[in-house]
Amino acid sequence: QVQLVESGGDSVQPGGSLRLSCAAFGDTYNTHCMAWFRQIAGKARERLASADRYGNRHYADSVKGLFTVSLDNAKNTLYLQMNSLKPEDTAMYYCAASGNCYGTFNYWGQGTQVTVSS
Repeated sequence: QVQLVESGGDSVQPGGSLRLSCAAFGDTYNTHCMAWFRQIAGKARERLASADRYGNRHYADSVKGLFTVSLDNAKNTLYLQMNSLKPEDTAMYYCAASGNCYGTFNYWGQGTQVTVSS
């Protein structure tokens, strides 16, 4: 089993930045891919970015150039640097992990809330 614990969610003003963290615990040896998703109230969960332990990164078009994902293999921690935040980025942000980046994600965190408002 793998446990994922997100942190870093907060309330910020438009144009601000936040850095989310997701620490993985437990049987992390088979979680080669970790990813960030978000769910805006009333909408489907959206995949934002993923990182694997081989250095590959992928981004949704909606966050390219705005968000940066990074994975510290030694710490088993995934990060999401979010810049130029907009009110429409307000959502619950979730971390997920799996054996690869192309299938269903097996493990999910509880989420961390990001609110962008003036």
